[in-house]
Amino acid sequence: MRCLVTGATGYVGGRLVPRLLAAGHDVRCLVRNPVRLRDEPWADTVEIVAGDVTKPDGLVDALRGCDVAYYLVHALGRPDFPSLDRVGAEVFTQAAATAGVGRLIYLGGPEPAEHHSSDHLRSRDEVARIMLAGPVPTVVLRAAVIIGSGSASFEMLRYLTERLPVMVTPRWVRNRVQPIAIRDVLRYLVECPTSVPADINRAFDIGGPDVLTYAEMMRRYAEVAGLTRPVIAPVPALTPKLSALWVGLVTPVPGAIARPLVASLIHEAVCKEQDILEYVPVPPDGLIGFDEAVRLALAKIRDADVETRWSDASWPWASTAPLPSDPLPTDPEWSGGTVYTDVREHAVAAPQGALWRVIEAIGGEHGWYSFPLAWSARGWLDRLAGGVGLRRGRRDPRRLMVGEALDFWRVEEIVPGRLLRLRAEMRLPGRAWLEMRAEPDGEHARYRQRAVFLPRGPAGHAYWAAVWPFHAIVFGGMARNIAAAAKRQAASGSGVSR
Repeated sequence: MRCLVTGATGYVGGRLVPRLLAAGHDVRCLVRNPVRLRDEPWADTVEIVAGDVTKPDGLVDALRGCDVAYYLVHALGRPDFPSLDRVGAEVFTQAAATAGVGRLIYLGGPEPAEHHSSDHLRSRDEVARIMLAGPVPTVVLRAAVIIGSGSASFEMLRYLTERLPVMVTPRWVRNRVQPIAIRDVLRYLVECPTSVPADINRAFDIGGPDVLTYAEMMRRYAEVAGLTRPVIAPVPALTPKLSALWVGLVTPVPGAIARPLVASLIHEAVCKEQDILEYVPVPPDGLIGFDEAVRLALAKIRDADVETRWSDASWPWASTAPLPSDPLPTDPEWSGGTVYTDVREHAVAAPQGALWRVIEAIGGEHGWYSFPLAWSARGWLDRLAGGVGLRRGRRDPRRLMVGEALDFWRVEEIVPGRLLRLRAEMRLPGRAWLEMRAEPDGEHARYRQRAVFLPRGPAGHAYWAAVWPFHAIVFGGMARNIAAAAKRQAASGSGVSR
């Protein structure tokens, strides 16, 4: 069976692709920027095509020849996400019909309450209704909170429980939720094309075996993680908007994503039916319970084996800037425009390989090798402005891939052993990149570092002027300290030194 997967650079799609391949299916991935999948271990075993679900051009050709198409894209975090989701669903459904696709599968959210539901759930329900009303038979899987390493819902739960042993919480922590393990979500997605009859056109609720309040989820997470049982005091004063601000400040999930997620918790999210079990039965060892799902997720995090994260999808703020996904332009193309650069280089008394290991391990727990207070302050300012801040960290402590998030950067290019180029995703009046190179210099290496900023309007020029005095401390110190760390690593023969 040939399957087309949208959202392959996202949290669920990035995990679904290798499982479809393992099940013996041919897979075609539709992505806006094919380079984003270049470093995936399964990239050479799938067909990758460029396209956008909101733009008809090329979409029919991308869908042609596919038996089933998975719709796993969502514009969550964009201020206009309901309209973007609506257009995407309409365009994609029509293109699938024109291309002769036999089945659509959409992973949505719980059915919204009749009154006072969140924009997030209403939007996901609208997408489901558009697809179910279309000419192609569709299976909609409605999931509430997904528990798995790297999911936004799990990261919210994890950080709230680990960082706040005493919490004054909003009333929604008393609402019942039926969480589901990411492994069970993926099992349903993989088995639906072959197990659900081709003429079925309907939505199915999917959930795990446990129904818990959010407060109970936090307490049980603490028990599984070996933490002190949190003290939770619900109060009526915290509105969803204030709750989202609180979540945004405490967890890595930025406010633009926390707001719709929190708003979706103000109503209960429990399966109204589980008819999907008629077609995809419970496995012999049963559905994964909440405690086991948490244990599995924590084990993945501990072993640095997180396949995908919520931050794998491009940060929506970056997409509001002109040409957000354009790579760093080559120097000749800058003629006629303003570009600010800060260039540093440093001789390194260590081999090129030792220097590269330091470069590739930058960020996350290893930090940025200069003026930690300045980096931390910049991260907090970005969070307060609604950006991603520094808390996204990194997926793997030592290895990077093109397209993944790294604190408030995105890996735009990586040439193993030589070049790491990062594109800024913090809120900026312009576009910014940071390049780090490891080059041979006789028996040793030379470190070259370049920060590039393309201002947008007067605010962009003012921003560069404001931060320029700090560059000698931040970028100068960064170059010196990276060189020193490489020297220490070469001397010790292992590890990455800060």
